[in-house]
Amino acid sequence: MINAVHMILFSENPAADRAFLRDVLGYPYVDTGHDWLIFKLPPAEAGVHPGQGADGVAMYFLCDDIDATLAELTAAGVETLRPVSKEDWGLATAIKLPGGAQVGLYQPLHALAYEL
Repeated sequence: MINAVHMILFSENPAADRAFLRDVLGYPYVDTGHDWLIFKLPPAEAGVHPGQGADGVAMYFLCDDIDATLAELTAAGVETLRPVSKEDWGLATAIKLPGGAQVGLYQPLHALAYEL
């Protein structure tokens, strides 16, 4: 039976994005050799939406307080890509990783599956 999910972020600058996950977000990791880091992520959940995204996958970081999280991230030099918007499902924005990838960030206003 499937017991975990391994997510891959493609990056123009993997070293910078690994440093972001390690140093800014503080995620623990294992080094599988040659600075190839695999990070332990917070709890996760998956939703299935209609439509098409980039390769059929989108990634969002979830937070409890989007304003406080953005303050911490911007203090660490992270670029916010758009103002926070209120959606039916949460307060949402996007951030730019050092390697150039855009990742969603939202404060959920819905029940959380990872708390099951």
